[in-house]
Amino acid sequence: MNTSIDIIMLVLIVTNLLLLGFSQLKSCIRAVACQGIALGVLSLLVHEDGLTVWTVVMSGVVIGLKGVIFPRLLLGALRETDARHEVEPYIGHMASTLAGFAALAASAWLCSRLPAFAGRVTPLVAPVAFFMVFVGLFVIVSRKKAISQILGYLVMENGMYVFGVVILREMPLLVDLAVLLDAFAAVLVMGVAVYHINRAFDHMDVDQLDTLKG
Repeated sequence: MNTSIDIIMLVLIVTNLLLLGFSQLKSCIRAVACQGIALGVLSLLVHEDGLTVWTVVMSGVVIGLKGVIFPRLLLGALRETDARHEVEPYIGHMASTLAGFAALAASAWLCSRLPAFAGRVTPLVAPVAFFMVFVGLFVIVSRKKAISQILGYLVMENGMYVFGVVILREMPLLVDLAVLLDAFAAVLVMGVAVYHINRAFDHMDVDQLDTLKG
């Protein structure tokens, strides 16, 4: 069981590093979609009392929303806006990847210092959850394209989900569903915003919105 969870954690680490290193937006969306599928499988693995109907339903909802629906919405927005690459981000892709490795090491060191995480399912879970939250925040502040910032939000929410579903396994199902529905609503709102920004200004570079001042 722990070996399977470790494999999921490694998948999440790799997809986050790819997100930091990719410039092609479609590849970034696919990396986040892989995260969604991995989180759905993780929901099935963490229940020591065996699978129940609600566990399977929860896993299906996670895979459906994070692995299928969210990516399709973002790919649709990508087609509408005719954007292909994250051009000239505030922090380059190589530097972003190096920052990701540094954040992963810092997360592992921090969690090893916190006794609250001792004896949990696997020592990788807490560092990966913190690492994903950092990557999400980093993408939000370091990228110019609105779609990239939406992906950052999703990755940050994925990190919180990992923390909740594994570290806090007593979290009720309804709370998990509420988090997913919040993320679903946020992606819809941000997708509509991306569409209207592109129609009004013929681009998705949020830094250019500064020209609206005054």
